[in-house]
Amino acid sequence: MQAKLNRRNFILAAAAGVGGASALSVCGQSVAAAKKPLRVAVIGCGGRGTTLLPEACKERVVALVDPDRRQITGALEAVRKADPTADIAAIRTFSDYRKLFDEMGKELDAVIIATPNHQHALPALLAIRRGIHVYVEKPLALTIGEARQLAQEARRHGVVTQMGQHGHSSEGCRRLCEYIWAGAIGQVREVICWSDRANGLPGGGRPPALPVPDGLDWEQWIGPAPYRDYHEGLHRHSWHRWCDFGNGSIGNMGSHIIDPAYWALKLGSPAAVEVEEMTGGGNEFYPVSTRIRWDFPAREGMDPVKLYWFDGLAKGQTYSKQTIGTIDCVVRGAQNRPPLLVELEKKYDRDFGDNGSLLVGDKGIMTMGPFGDGCRMVPEEAHRAFPRPAATLPRVKGTHQSDFFRACRGGAPACANFDYSEPLAEIVLLGDLAMRAGAGKRIEWDGPAMRCANLPELNRYLKATCRDGWKI
Repeated sequence: MQAKLNRRNFILAAAAGVGGASALSVCGQSVAAAKKPLRVAVIGCGGRGTTLLPEACKERVVALVDPDRRQITGALEAVRKADPTADIAAIRTFSDYRKLFDEMGKELDAVIIATPNHQHALPALLAIRRGIHVYVEKPLALTIGEARQLAQEARRHGVVTQMGQHGHSSEGCRRLCEYIWAGAIGQVREVICWSDRANGLPGGGRPPALPVPDGLDWEQWIGPAPYRDYHEGLHRHSWHRWCDFGNGSIGNMGSHIIDPAYWALKLGSPAAVEVEEMTGGGNEFYPVSTRIRWDFPAREGMDPVKLYWFDGLAKGQTYSKQTIGTIDCVVRGAQNRPPLLVELEKKYDRDFGDNGSLLVGDKGIMTMGPFGDGCRMVPEEAHRAFPRPAATLPRVKGTHQSDFFRACRGGAPACANFDYSEPLAEIVLLGDLAMRAGAGKRIEWDGPAMRCANLPELNRYLKATCRDGWKI
C-alpha cells in the first residue's frame, strides 16, 4: 500500500478552514520523492467515469467495474486512447464491486466512484475500511446519513478523500473568497443560484417494464435500492429523476453551483430549508422545477444569509419533451430564471448563462459561473474599480483528480476532502428533503443531531434502506 496521509496533518488541515488546504503545506506542492504509479480502480465506467479515466491513466488503472458490459468495453477503449502503452489485458473487469474488493482489496491504492448516487456509499465504505483512498462523485451519497457515515469513517481510518465538485480546484473559487473577504461587495445576505437542469417528471407513473438489454447485469445495477423491473427511465442517465437512485436537478448540479458561495461565506449548516414553489414530482420522482430557500445563521462576523435555488422550467411555459415509455419528460425549454437575474440581464444587456450564482451584498453584486469560473462584480465597471485582492489561498496545480492523487502520496490534503465537502453535500440533500415535505413547509434543521426538529416524520428519509446483501 502506498504511503498514506499523516493523520495529524490531515486533522490540522481540516481545521484550517480553507477547503482542506493545510497551513503547513500548499495545494499542488511536489511530494518529497517520486513514487511508482498508484493502483487505481474505476467503479462506474459510463458518463463521469469515462471523463475521469484519462487522469487515472496517468497512474495505473488495474480494474474497471460496471454492470453494463458496453460501458466496460468503452472504458477499455478510453484507457487505450489515453495511454497507448497500457497493458489492457492486465486490467481486471467486474460487474459487482463487492467482488472487486474481495479479490483485489490488497492490490488497490485508490478507487474512483462514478456510479449512480445510490451506489456511492457502499463501495466507498468497502474501500475506506480497507485503507484504500476514495474519490467519490457529487453529491457524495444518496442520503445525509450515508454522507455523514462516509466522512466519519474516512476520518477514523485516515484515508485520503475527494468529492468530485471539480470547480473547487479552480482559480475562480479562490478569487471569489478573496474578493468577499476583502469586502468587495460588503455584507452578503442573499445568494441566488440557478440551473437549467430539469431532472424530474411532471407527473405520471413508472414507464412499462422492458426486457433487460444484453450485457446489462440488472441486479447489480439496482444494488442496494428497492428492486424494480428494467425500464427506459433509469439506465443510463435518467436515474437522476428517481428518488431511489438519484437526487434530482439539485443533486446533479447543486454541489457545483453552491460551492463557491458555501466556501466564501463560510455557510456551514443551515437553520432551516423550505421549498417555496415546485412543479411536478411525486412519491418516486423529483419535480421538474423548484425554488428552494435555505436560511443560514450569522457566522464569524458575517450576517445571516438566505440562499435560493432555482432549477428547471417555470410554470405555464412550453416544455420541450421526450417520451420515456408513456411519460413525457422535460428535456429543455424556457428556464425558471430568478427575477433578479432577469432584471440584471436586461439592465446590462448581458447573458449570465444557464447555470450560475449571484452573491448580493450591501455594496454590490458578484456573479459566478457554474464551476467557480468567471468571478466578476456587477456591473463590470465596479469590478475594474475595485483593487484586486492579494492571492492568499493556496492554488491547486493541475486537475481536481491530480490534486487527489497527490494527496494519496502524502501531499497536502485534497482540497475537496470529505471534511470540507460533506457539509456542502448536506445542503444539497436537504433540498431533496424539503421536496419530500412539499411546497410551503419549512423544515427546522438540527444539524448536530441530524434531525428535522419540527417535522419528525421526515427523519426516515435521512438514511437509506438497503436490500439484503447490500447493507452498509
